[in-house]
Amino acid sequence: MSIRITHVRLSVDGSRHEHITDLQWVLNQVGSTGSSTKPDLIKWISQKKGRAFVGSPDKKVPVGVVNPAGMRPYLRTYANDEWTDSLLSLPRF
Repeated sequence: MSIRITHVRLSVDGSRHEHITDLQWVLNQVGSTGSSTKPDLIKWISQKKGRAFVGSPDKKVPVGVVNPAGMRPYLRTYANDEWTDSLLSLPRF
């Protein structure tokens, strides 16, 4: 199962990946929509229950979990062998 992330919500005082609190998405196979908290989506991806991406079905940028030492995990896109900023370019909700 895969979802396409369409929108993000950031904490009031933040503008970086670490500040994403919630994400809206579309379930690709059926077109239904939903939202998840960052911790729930991190758990879903980490347990390999599904995959998340940003972009179109033809041009997917995978979403992965970053686990920095001494910090809480957060989500970020990964393309061309490096972490990218596609999540931060999404519309806010």
